[in-house]
Amino acid sequence: MGSSDERAVLQLEDENPVRVEHFDRKASSLGTAPQRSSYDLEADDDSHKSILYSIRRNIKIFFFSNKLNILVPCGPLAILVDELTDQHGWTFILSLLGIIPLAERLGWATEQLAFFTGPTVGGLLNATFGNATELIISMYALKSGMIRVVQQSLLGSILSNTLLVLGCAFFGGGIVHSNKEQLFDKGTAGMNSGLLLMAVMCLLFPAVLHVTHTEVHFGKSELALSRFSSCIMLIAYGAYLFFQLTNQKNLYMPMAEEEDHIDGSADDEETPEISKWWSILWLSVMTLWIAVLSEYLVNTIEGASVAMNIPVAFISVVVLPIVGNAAEHAGAVMFACKDKLDISLGVAIGSSTQIAMFGIPFCVVVGWIIGSPMNLDFQMFETATLFMTVLVVAFMLQDGTSNYFKGLMLLFCYLIVAASFFVHIDPESIQDKPQKHIG
Repeated sequence: MGSSDERAVLQLEDENPVRVEHFDRKASSLGTAPQRSSYDLEADDDSHKSILYSIRRNIKIFFFSNKLNILVPCGPLAILVDELTDQHGWTFILSLLGIIPLAERLGWATEQLAFFTGPTVGGLLNATFGNATELIISMYALKSGMIRVVQQSLLGSILSNTLLVLGCAFFGGGIVHSNKEQLFDKGTAGMNSGLLLMAVMCLLFPAVLHVTHTEVHFGKSELALSRFSSCIMLIAYGAYLFFQLTNQKNLYMPMAEEEDHIDGSADDEETPEISKWWSILWLSVMTLWIAVLSEYLVNTIEGASVAMNIPVAFISVVVLPIVGNAAEHAGAVMFACKDKLDISLGVAIGSSTQIAMFGIPFCVVVGWIIGSPMNLDFQMFETATLFMTVLVVAFMLQDGTSNYFKGLMLLFCYLIVAASFFVHIDPESIQDKPQKHIG
């Protein structure tokens, strides 16, 4: 019995409201509960079935719509290995693998929720949750006093997005569309490049103060400058968001889609796969689960560095950002291959801008609140690496075109950066000190 029976029940109640009410009063006066008709029982049964069907459908969409979800069991395995053994290396690896599908599903749930909130709130959601994984890991590292891990992981996220992700997108798109040069909005790219250069400037001055020993109050001026600059960066990023969300031209709408939007001839309009409340539920669950795994990840970084004989700087700058952004990396390459290069730039350069202008100063302000001396002095080696990276990317984006050779150059630059951090000794890291050779 389906919905036709439910309509029949509702119609019967609408036609005879007095009769139904009289029957209920009579039954209650006799001290007995009113007997329910077979129509009511069948309607309730159908409603229960529809609820169960909705739960099954949403779980199926969430867990079986992406192949990366095969890595979800790695999260519980990481917790078991940490509790039952002292194998920090395995705990670290399993935690990393377990975070990959969670980060992808977090981004997916954010996109689903954006369908119901409109472009303004949707843009704010994407700005907030776009780099949630890196920020959660950074918060746990900051709470544990691992300031260098926070600095290097955020720096590595910028480097991987600007060189590795953008390089793969340019290379993949250039190979697929080898008969032409792909185009993107160079105005938007130029604005993001300007924000990245501003972030480099804010990181450069504390590092120069530290190296030249020209502080007015040694050990205090550097921290005070970092906190002041962080507040300015947050205000600037807020103004950028306001400009982006109130501007008539959507900065992250591809040029081809923008023309279709103006003409009203969009061919394939996307629709949400799940409801608003299911989106909020999955968003909350994924955020909590990433937070749990991030704690195990941060606690085993130093042990994994010793077990695998890999510098902490290399793990923080190269390994963590690549694994944490694996799903975004794949998405950027996929959009570039579909000749939607503006979306790829929104993922790569837009994400780097969020980390540089929001993630880093946010961690400084949080450290200020909890009494941790988190500052913008990323050491001279890291700051110089970021400065050269932003310059190279700015030159690559200035003409608004891309090809596979530009992508190849960016990938080669990232390989050089990764190799540099593999042989780099962080002066503040005990694990990275060279061991004395015997004999």
